[in-house]
Amino acid sequence: MSLALRPTGTAGNVYANGKLHSSVPWLLLVGSWVALVLVFALLNAGGAVKDFNVVAAIFLGTVLFDVLIVVISRIVEGGRQAVDRLITSLVVTAFVIALLPLVSLLWTVVAKGFARFDANFFSYSMRGVISEGGGALHALIGTLEITLFAAIISVPIGLLTSIYLVEYGRGALAKGITFFVDVMTGIPSIVAGLFAYSLFALFLGPGARFGLVGSVALSVLMIPIVVRSTEEVLKIVPMELREASYALGVPKYLTILKIVLPTSLAGITTGVMLSIARVIGETAPLLVTAGFTASMNYDLFKNPMMTLPVYAYTQYSQQGANPVPFVDRAWTAALVLILIVMLLNLLARFVTRLFAPKLSR
Repeated sequence: MSLALRPTGTAGNVYANGKLHSSVPWLLLVGSWVALVLVFALLNAGGAVKDFNVVAAIFLGTVLFDVLIVVISRIVEGGRQAVDRLITSLVVTAFVIALLPLVSLLWTVVAKGFARFDANFFSYSMRGVISEGGGALHALIGTLEITLFAAIISVPIGLLTSIYLVEYGRGALAKGITFFVDVMTGIPSIVAGLFAYSLFALFLGPGARFGLVGSVALSVLMIPIVVRSTEEVLKIVPMELREASYALGVPKYLTILKIVLPTSLAGITTGVMLSIARVIGETAPLLVTAGFTASMNYDLFKNPMMTLPVYAYTQYSQQGANPVPFVDRAWTAALVLILIVMLLNLLARFVTRLFAPKLSR
């Protein structure tokens, strides 16, 4: 009796054999999004809502999808399959909710950052600029120099520390290093800035603000990330490779240099790239250590040096009589930072694929 009540049809039919076609959930999801976007657009045109909100439309469209898929599944497939569809739709809803803040952030930064994403922004500094015009060339150069020098400090220390922990470390010393690396991973960035400022103030006196101090502050944040990522990569190198090298009479240091490090080169490079992406957007430590300036400064060892995060902060916090140019420059600086981080992540993926061990002959 129950089989007779089910809709019948060919295999290509959406409702064939009492089972929804695999394309139906996707069509319902996209259709729900489109429907809510149209509703919000009509409300915005009619003045019922002030701003067109894509994020709210997608969220409410996903909720509408949850209701529709359960109702349709219950009618076509029965109650048991409808419960399964409900759980699946709730998982999709959770994923969409987790993704919406990121999409909203990117949409906002891109939409507002393009106002000053022009050649002048990348070819002029803020020297002599009172309101409109100017650019962030001095901040871009400062960010690249400070971050590069921080990487020069952090990568050797982090790599050697991880090699010691994996290859040599035993007993209380290795446990102590691991413990302090874990502690350093969680310290606030402002604490790293205050540490670097205090360190240089002991030798150079109060007011020591220049690029090198900022690099030291960023290196304090980078070192534990490099240690942790490199340590995990070195641990997954097969022990058989080391044992085969030892069996041939190769010393341990040469085994590390010729076998372990080349095998894990892709993972090490990825960890370094991700650590750079992690610290390149820090504002608080650089505001304390490197200071800020409106002019170009290529010298890491004297005078304040501007960076992109500090540039965005100062443009937004020190607005003039006409705030529009200042806010536009702040949004564009944020967009450039996001693009730099994205490029670093893409570069890390490319390096991982390029240097990954070739398993096939």
